[in-house]
Amino acid sequence: MEQTSPTKVYPCITDDQRKRATAMATIPGRARRWLAVAILAASTHALAATVPAVEGNAQRSATLVARYHALKGELADNPFHRPLHMASNEGADSVSGEVLALVNYPMADAAAALREPAQWCELMILHLNTKYCRPSPDGATLRVNIGKKYDQPLDQAYRFDFAFHLAANTPDYLLVNLAAGAGPFGTSDYRIQLEAAPVESGKTVIRFSYAYSFGTVGRWAMQAYLATAGRSKVGFTVTGRDDTGAPIYIGGTRGVVERNTMRYYLAVEARLGALALAPAARMEQSLHDWFASIERYPRQLHEMERGEYLTMKRLEIARQLDMRVASAANRPGG
Repeated sequence: MEQTSPTKVYPCITDDQRKRATAMATIPGRARRWLAVAILAASTHALAATVPAVEGNAQRSATLVARYHALKGELADNPFHRPLHMASNEGADSVSGEVLALVNYPMADAAAALREPAQWCELMILHLNTKYCRPSPDGATLRVNIGKKYDQPLDQAYRFDFAFHLAANTPDYLLVNLAAGAGPFGTSDYRIQLEAAPVESGKTVIRFSYAYSFGTVGRWAMQAYLATAGRSKVGFTVTGRDDTGAPIYIGGTRGVVERNTMRYYLAVEARLGALALAPAARMEQSLHDWFASIERYPRQLHEMERGEYLTMKRLEIARQLDMRVASAANRPGG
């Protein structure tokens, strides 16, 4: 095979890289091949680091919008009676749920309401099982306590430390990632992700996903739950029809993750719906809106009555605010 000079093979390399390539010609064959692999790997890594992140964001935005268009027919006509698509998946040691939905808010408004750690605490506390949520002073972590569906002391609820990462925040794409390593009963690798992109008529498409992994202990704990308190609970995916033609809904672990994914997503909608109000009124309105939303799906999501829910959440929010004030007062200079 004809030998070519380093300049012809690598026309875009620097003078320093060209000198190193020329020097390689004097190295014995096998050593030269190993050195070439190392240099190629380093060069590829350096090249990847120079690619603007916005290019990746543009591609991800385009992918999300393409999914929206592919699901447009389902979003317009579905059992949810709102522009929403639900999906779930169960693997050997993990489970995930996803909602893709169209919201009637401009991208700028949606992004402004969903890109800050404190805003996520305001939406996560709406969930029945969230007892407490507070961002760290630098916003890098959300302390979230998850417990029972009743008023509960924090030391009896499981504490998650979610790493919060605003991965993309452009006019055409928002990406927020939350991740926690360990959970109760042998569960782990909790992942919450939200992405958003603008579509036609000043609306926004949102994809919300929730996932976690489980080991042997986690699998046993889930089986025990599904055999007792969770035995009659179902998700949203229709797996068939009974003799009367009524839908048969997915149960098991997928049913669990679908219910939680929907609860969290409806918290996103509730937060967006309260944006037009004065800040002091937003939380109370979000509580009412979230409860009204879950009651549209009583087979899957009804757990308590409105008054019981509002009383519980008002107490939890007051505790959250009291602890935030006390923490600020105890800081140096507070």
